[in-house]
Amino acid sequence: MPSWKSRGLRGSFFEELINETNEYYRDNGIALVHKIPTPITPIEIDKESKHITLAYFDQISTVDYVGVAQGVPLCFDCKECAQDTFPLHNVHEHQVKYMRDFEAQGGVAFLLIYYTEREIIYYMNYDELAFFYDRMEKGGRKSVAFSELDGTRFYKKGDSLYVNYLEYVNDDLARREDGKGDD
Repeated sequence: MPSWKSRGLRGSFFEELINETNEYYRDNGIALVHKIPTPITPIEIDKESKHITLAYFDQISTVDYVGVAQGVPLCFDCKECAQDTFPLHNVHEHQVKYMRDFEAQGGVAFLLIYYTEREIIYYMNYDELAFFYDRMEKGGRKSVAFSELDGTRFYKKGDSLYVNYLEYVNDDLARREDGKGDD
């Protein structure tokens, strides 16, 4: 079994891990979540390798994944971070707006952040992302320190290659239900 730090998997490993998780969810009737491709228009293609060497985006992208789990709409983006500081410029303003609008429609939006050096994945719900993003827009920090994160939302590699992010989604849904009674 390859290590989380395997050079051959660098860059695509995290995405592949999420894709495998989504396949497991689909095969077991738990959720249907798909990767959303970013539409591009190729400008130059290397004839020998048949790889696109130059292209432009047809439109701005939204998030990496969209789907539904047991009737709950989901959207999320995956990010990688080599340091203990997550730069907020990795999340674009249009993505934050899309996630906000998604939540306003009753969905659950979040980020999964893979801290490569620690080999830890963090589940950042939309409310937490909005807090840090708003802080940045008001002139505050342009990043999130590892020490600022909620210690209950870390996933560390265990026996399974799957990242059970739906566990954290369920926690968010439970918090929302608990919050309704507080008004």
